Amino acid sequence: MIRSVNGVPVLPRHRLSCHCGAVVIELDLPDGIVDPRRCDCSYCRRRGTIVASVPLSGLHVVRGEDVLQLYRFNTHTARHYFCSRCGIHTHHQRRSAPDQYGYNVACLEGIDPFLLDGIPTRDGIHHPADRAS
Repeated sequence: MIRSVNGVPVLPRHRLSCHCGAVVIELDLPDGIVDPRRCDCSYCRRRGTIVASVPLSGLHVVRGEDVLQLYRFNTHTARHYFCSRCGIHTHHQRRSAPDQYGYNVACLEGIDPFLLDGIPTRDGIHHPADRAS
């Protein structure tokens, strides 16, 4: 069965790529786009990216692992990956759920993020991991 988001079909395995095509990733999406959201933390706010979640085992770098760069900030828990050639953020290992990747929905081939309605914004400014114990 092919699932859809706002009428756009989402296949169980989907390809994601950066702008220049140097990075190609395959995602296992048996349940479609799960938990799409924006975040208002200082980094995400500047990117404006819609992200969705996939288990760590559901993301496979097919091409371009050698051009992926890692960016970490604040608690240095989340690992944000971007293409060193075109600068596009492709995915990150989440700090609030380290067993998941958040991937850039706009990088999914065949998906227009401007057609997605009702994307919630999560409170990344007041993330529990930022609070002093």
